[in-house]
Amino acid sequence: MTGIVDVLEAIILFIVVLGVVVIFHEAGHFITARLSGVRVLEFGFGFPPRAKVLHERPVDPEIQAGWERRHAQLLAAAGGDEAKIAEVEAMPRPVGMQYTLNWLPIGGFVKLEGEDGDQEQDPRSFTRAPLWKKLLILVMGVVMNLILAFLIFTLIAWLFTPFLGVRVGEVVPGSPAQTAGIVPGDAIISVDGQMYDIYARQNIVDALRADAGKTVSVGVQHADGTRTSVTVTLQSQAAVDANKGALGIKPADANAAVVLPETASRPLGDAASIGWSETGRAFRLIIDGLAQLGHSIVTDPTTAPPVSGPVGIAASLGDTFRNQGPIFTLYLMGLLSANLALVNVLPFPPLDGGRMLVIVLKAVPRFGRRISQRAEQATYAIGFLALFGFLIWVTFFDIARGLGGGGTP
Repeated sequence: MTGIVDVLEAIILFIVVLGVVVIFHEAGHFITARLSGVRVLEFGFGFPPRAKVLHERPVDPEIQAGWERRHAQLLAAAGGDEAKIAEVEAMPRPVGMQYTLNWLPIGGFVKLEGEDGDQEQDPRSFTRAPLWKKLLILVMGVVMNLILAFLIFTLIAWLFTPFLGVRVGEVVPGSPAQTAGIVPGDAIISVDGQMYDIYARQNIVDALRADAGKTVSVGVQHADGTRTSVTVTLQSQAAVDANKGALGIKPADANAAVVLPETASRPLGDAASIGWSETGRAFRLIIDGLAQLGHSIVTDPTTAPPVSGPVGIAASLGDTFRNQGPIFTLYLMGLLSANLALVNVLPFPPLDGGRMLVIVLKAVPRFGRRISQRAEQATYAIGFLALFGFLIWVTFFDIARGLGGGGTP
């Protein structure tokens, strides 16, 4: 029963977290399109099939008047032909911009007039917009995800930065930790009274290694929640270099990080500075991850890639929420938002970066004319299939990891 609850919890967290991240992304397209005068047809919450129209804005008077003129012209041309009259009457009537709720609860989407390359006559269609407007609309989804990551990291730094301890998985025989009575299941929470939050420049392991050979006071939280402080003389730097550790413990393999109930707060200015640097750090980590992914695919595509798909992300969210709590789950949302920003800017159709590349190529004199609407749509379709295949491939390894189950400070 617990396993079923854990799975449901992971699915709900995945829907909520990914939904917020994707909706924020789509809001960037939506707001920019509206401000730049490009017509938005629909803002959908979730993906089709459609469940309900939540709200519909009135039809633009110019669009309504144009439809009525065209309708009247076609009726006049039909004469008394009943079949033609019926065909004209079946013409779809214009609708205003719709906010819709859809059955697949994963993120959302924005539909723009003419975004598929159709040569729409409406001067406010995406196709007829200047190049700079098209690029701005597309890139703002990426920008909004970076803004969301920045806001999340800043909020955590400002109001409730969690302190971390390290769970002891193994104690090295004859080490200072064994002499001090530290046992597996304990958590090291401070060094000389200093606790370390997630934004600190060093963590407890780094602090112990930096104090190699010194006598320090180590804060210990036992499995029953009680806390003690023990004085130990750490091993020498030579022992650290030999990977024997300063204290002589090995962190637990799973959930080694222990989130403590204490939190830190900072002035908003300092928190914003941390949020900015943390967003940049997350972006660099993701770039490194993509480089490792590329190397993994080229060198050995049969091994598990260094990335997670939807199943892996859902499992990670569930584990994080259960073991590290809601603040760390929020932090993970920030990482996912930065991840989505970078992935979407890659020049691969049908991602935003790929669409921007195609739009720029189409704007090149002479060369751009050779890219037909059919070729553009085929490019997006092939890219989508390739992306879907990649997700299936990654998901296979996510499931394999789940079925498989799984340095010394």
